[in-house]
Amino acid sequence: MQHPIRHAEEAPDKPAYIMAESREVVTYSELADASKQGANVFRRLGIDAGDHIAIFMENHPSFFKVLWAAQRAGIIFTAVSSHLKPAEVCYIVENCDAKALITSPKLVDTARSALADISKSIDLFCVDGGAPGFQSWELALANVPEESIPEECAGVHMLYSSGTTGLPKGVYPTWQPSRPIDHIEPGMAALRDAFQIDSDTIYLSPAPLYHAAPLIFNQLAQFQGGTSIIMENFDAEEALSLIDEFKVTTAQFVPIMFVRMLKLDGAVVEKYDVTSIRIAIHAAAPCPVKVKQQMIDWWGPVIFEYYSSTENAGATMLSSQQWLEHPGSVGLPLGCVVHILDDEGNELPFGEIGEVYFENPANKFEYFKEPEKTEATRNDHGWITVGDIGYLDETGFLYLSDRKNFTIISGGVNIYPQEIENMLINHPEVDDVAVFGIPCDEFGQQVKAVVQPRNGVDSDDQLEAELIDWCRNRMSNIKVPKSISFDPALPRLDNGKLYKQEIAAVYQQGVSV
Repeated sequence: MQHPIRHAEEAPDKPAYIMAESREVVTYSELADASKQGANVFRRLGIDAGDHIAIFMENHPSFFKVLWAAQRAGIIFTAVSSHLKPAEVCYIVENCDAKALITSPKLVDTARSALADISKSIDLFCVDGGAPGFQSWELALANVPEESIPEECAGVHMLYSSGTTGLPKGVYPTWQPSRPIDHIEPGMAALRDAFQIDSDTIYLSPAPLYHAAPLIFNQLAQFQGGTSIIMENFDAEEALSLIDEFKVTTAQFVPIMFVRMLKLDGAVVEKYDVTSIRIAIHAAAPCPVKVKQQMIDWWGPVIFEYYSSTENAGATMLSSQQWLEHPGSVGLPLGCVVHILDDEGNELPFGEIGEVYFENPANKFEYFKEPEKTEATRNDHGWITVGDIGYLDETGFLYLSDRKNFTIISGGVNIYPQEIENMLINHPEVDDVAVFGIPCDEFGQQVKAVVQPRNGVDSDDQLEAELIDWCRNRMSNIKVPKSISFDPALPRLDNGKLYKQEIAAVYQQGVSV
């Protein structure tokens, strides 16, 4: 493993990454020069090793130029979701103590609104020439020395939880002063080795760069001297086209992307050759069993899955072969021990559902400036949970049920929405679905589903009845939705997770049946 500047010396004209839509190529030489100049900009601003900056961009050609500048200047960098509202951006930028924010023309208006009343001084930059109230990043680069900064040292990312169940929390990294810029975190190194990322890797990145997985995997590809193909926005057919065109070897998806590809017309699918894929990784949410089986049938045993979190509290992983033997599992523990506990903290036997805890002494994460929330993730043993529900089988494979906060309790029975969502998404007329509980006088809560139908209808009594029968014929009555509403476009975070809190709020407020 080498820092990208080493690859610039050995293969200066090799593409570090290619933007899929614009076809803009950034070579290792260009990436090394831009990151060298950017590091000088940060030092000139008085941003030293251990200080924080924020990167607020869509999937933009300058994203990794800024990131690697921060990385070789020892800076802690926070990538902010490009889909947040001004108040949400302001909260993260203030909370992470950013001394500078770098944005793009597409997001500069949101950034301007977000920071209009910020309580601290911060240097503001916009790529592609600047904007009113923002300095030009390119002009700043042009006015600094061409040599590397003295005493380069490794920076690290500090990412925020998605905030689907409250304010987002910064996951403070294991930053240490004076580590060489070639340093790679042990967790990242484990992913590199597990997924065989090397200089021959051509990595398709279909998700937003601010999210943990694409941020980490693209860094790994560039650490190793591979080439990333970065999609500005995900499109199912375009993803297949890019795999075919660039002979992609490695890619990472979330389950809803698999669903979108599987629902393409057969004639479209047959146009593209995907046999170059040797490893297709998926994570972020449990994958419906039928969906994953169809992907393995289509692409072969190249589908790998891992389960982790922004906190990296622990991880599991499994191959296609292991999944075929344990369908529905998210894998065996990777460098940790998994425990399943009940609400009183007692360990549950195999097959019983409870909260997932990781015993992982190597993980020392904390939520930035949130000691109480950090403490709430630990039990008396020091085991860590991020609020997921699941169970272990007798061979130690982990299965996820849902998030603890999404559990529906109806008549004293726990119902896990993920199981119902996985059932409904396999119906041919369903493009997306959210399941949650709504108030019920008799049972406390009842099951509610909101479906994004393929034909885009706002409401359809016939389809509602058909989907309820679909569930009734496949699962116990208590899990069957009592009603189904329709929405032409369900809000889904770019990491593949439903923004279920926002959807449920529309139907839960003032409802009692």
